[in-house]
Amino acid sequence: MERLGLCAWYKRLFPFLAYNVTFSYNDKMHPVKRELFRNVHKHTREDGTLRLLEIGCGSGANFSFYPGGCTVLCTDPNPHFERYLRRSMAANRHLTYEGFLVLSGEDMGRVAGRSVDVVVCTLVLCSVRDVRRVLEEARRVLRPGGAFYFLEHVVAETASWTHFFQHVLQPMWYYIGDGCMLTRATWKDLEAAGFSELHLRFIEAPQVTYTIRPHIMGYAVK
Repeated sequence: MERLGLCAWYKRLFPFLAYNVTFSYNDKMHPVKRELFRNVHKHTREDGTLRLLEIGCGSGANFSFYPGGCTVLCTDPNPHFERYLRRSMAANRHLTYEGFLVLSGEDMGRVAGRSVDVVVCTLVLCSVRDVRRVLEEARRVLRPGGAFYFLEHVVAETASWTHFFQHVLQPMWYYIGDGCMLTRATWKDLEAAGFSELHLRFIEAPQVTYTIRPHIMGYAVK
């Protein structure tokens, strides 16, 4: 695929596919996302401002769940998402948008340390190269007392059929999902990341493909 140039072509196609899948996923996961983000507003500063950084923002699938008036800074390593991201921005005018930075989660040097109140990362840690490095960067840019919100699919229990098929399908899934890994135990990285508090739940995502049904959700406080 790389020699034929198909990987570069798929990088352009993937945002289109992800944008369209977003509508179905958000519909099925609406109660879950609403619960996940219900207390984001508690991290508002005394002056009434709330600066939120989303790692791997994609097409802006989470915008409708953010509290009105907060300022959102978007990052994603794939520049071809911007076209679809702008559509979501236009549809969610209750937010203020600071901009879109083409950055990987492992290297967000263009974002100042202790400069944001909330970091959001959903369905992203499954496809980054180095989960622990992304979490280090999230802690770096968060102010003390700020929170990291996450929603990720993870590897299933060892003795389950889902676990078996996750490993069987992983090689193909990696390319179809633009680097997505079905077999990550992401909660272990969160537990080792050095946050002062970790609020984590295991859930079975409703009505989604069985290979990505096991999820973790919650938030961690710096």
